[in-house]
Amino acid sequence: MTITVCVAGATGWVGQPLCAAIADADDMQLVGAVARSHAGRSLSDIAQDPRLDLKVSGTVAQALETPTDVLVDYAGAAAVKENVLAAIDRGVHVVIGSSGLTDADYAEIDQAARQRQVGVIAAGNFSITAVLLERFACEAARYLAHWEIIDYASDAKIDAPSGTARELAYRLAEVGQPQLTHAIDATIGPRESRGVTLNGSQIHSIRLPSFVISIEAIFGAADERLTIRHDAGASATPYIQGTLLAIRRVGRQVGLVRGLDRVLD
Repeated sequence: MTITVCVAGATGWVGQPLCAAIADADDMQLVGAVARSHAGRSLSDIAQDPRLDLKVSGTVAQALETPTDVLVDYAGAAAVKENVLAAIDRGVHVVIGSSGLTDADYAEIDQAARQRQVGVIAAGNFSITAVLLERFACEAARYLAHWEIIDYASDAKIDAPSGTARELAYRLAEVGQPQLTHAIDATIGPRESRGVTLNGSQIHSIRLPSFVISIEAIFGAADERLTIRHDAGASATPYIQGTLLAIRRVGRQVGLVRGLDRVLD
C-alpha cells in the first residue's frame, strides 16, 4: 500500500531532502508541498529535481485538498500548531518535525487526534542517535538523582529551548524528578542564571554560530559525573531515515505519541 504524503516546509533545510527521499521510497508518494515563500512555483524547479513535479501550496489547508494520508510538518515554529490541527481536522495523520510546541499544545493536539481517530508522532529530533541519547538518558535517570540539560543551537534559531531539549525533559520527567541540593528560588543572584525549569529539569540554552543542534544530559553523583551528548552536523541527513520511519508507523497510532523511540522497535 502506497502512503501519500504532504510536506510542510518542503523547500527548507530538511524539507527538500525529505521530499527527495519520499520520491525514492517504493511505498510512498509525495502529493503535496507547502512553503509560503514559494507558493505557486514548481517544487521540481526549486529543488532542481524532475521527480518532484508538483506545485507548491501556500497553506496546509490548500495542499490537503489533494487526498493525503500523512502530513509531515517541518515548517517554522510559528506555524506548526495551526498546520497540525488543520491536518487532524481533515482526518490526516501527522508527523511533527518542527519545534516550538508546549506541553499544553501537545495536550490539545492529542485530544483533537483522538476525536478524529488519527495518529500523531512528534519527536524533538528524528535523528536516530538523538533518539538513542533520549533512551540512554532515561536509563541513567533511574540510577542517578541529579541532572541538568544543556541545549546548543545556531544563533539563527529563535525558539528556546529546542524541541530536542523539551522532549528530553518531558521523557526524563516520566522517570522522575531530579534532586536539587539548593532550591532554584533560593539562588543568590539572578534566578535566570540557573536556566529554565521544564518538567522539573533545568535547561540552559546556548545560541552561537557554528552549532546546528547539540544536546547534553549531564548527571552528577558523589565524585563522579556522566555526560551523554548528541551533536548534529551541517546536513539534514540524520533526520531523514527517522522521519521516514515515523511516516510508516503513524498510521498505526491513535492520538499523540511523543518520542520516536516509542515506535522505533
